[in-house]
Amino acid sequence: MVKKEFIVKEEAGLFAYLLSLGFKRTRVKQLLKFRTVSVNGKTVESHDQRLLSGDRVSLSSEKTAVADNVPKLGIKILYEDDAVLVVDKPAGLLTIGTEKERTKTAYFQLNEHLRERRPEKRERVFIVHRLDRETSGLIVFAKTEAAKRRLQDNWDKVAKRYLAVVEGVPQKNEDTIAGYLNESSTLRVYEGRGSKSAKYAVTRYRILKKSRGYSLLEIDIETGRKHQIRVHLSGIGHPVAGDKKYGAATDPLKRLSLHAHRLSFPHPVTKKEMHFESNLPRTFEQLVSRMKA
Repeated sequence: MVKKEFIVKEEAGLFAYLLSLGFKRTRVKQLLKFRTVSVNGKTVESHDQRLLSGDRVSLSSEKTAVADNVPKLGIKILYEDDAVLVVDKPAGLLTIGTEKERTKTAYFQLNEHLRERRPEKRERVFIVHRLDRETSGLIVFAKTEAAKRRLQDNWDKVAKRYLAVVEGVPQKNEDTIAGYLNESSTLRVYEGRGSKSAKYAVTRYRILKKSRGYSLLEIDIETGRKHQIRVHLSGIGHPVAGDKKYGAATDPLKRLSLHAHRLSFPHPVTKKEMHFESNLPRTFEQLVSRMKA
């Protein structure tokens, strides 16, 4: 558990004291709500707690599981401590910038949010992995270079589960798709060894629900290759709905019907196993609700 401790120099109310440390009002409310504040070793939730000179105020960053919105682009912060930050990314938002778009990205907006929230801290995020622009769901960012290295060095211990609506109904209720993936000069990924740069990829799926034209799949990946899920599902004749790049004929959600649903990883500092889950976006859920198990 990572703790920050402060010694009170003069009598004050707890809320006012936390504001004096540089926290914004919304942040103070979150710290109290999620029981991350203790005074002299006892957890405190009341904002009007009186503090005396010499009192010890502690903030436990391991517990700061917050639901903090980055309002500009709808990113939701689910968890934050001194080493990592886990967010729920909406569809339509890049993870990191391109030559054409540098500001409408999760990376840029999170850095802006951290700078505006506590400018004296000079906090920033580091990219650990990415989601495609039209994929929604969970991403973990590092807040130090050391945390980034540890997460990436232990990426084989990270578990990612996706939910996808695909066109049609696969013949097998569950299956494993494995093979090599290549990337063309036009940035399209395709199956086959092709070149020395080809990378092996493994995707496992299970049918959860189905209807006449679509199926809801639960997907686990052993590797994290670019467009892996999209190419593998297209390869068995059941592209992700809305994925015109890889052969989809329909677009019921007006977006890629792929959602990063669960994410688990060992914390880069404490080694504690961290587990996160993101519910399906509302329109996605409405489509799925019409299917049968």
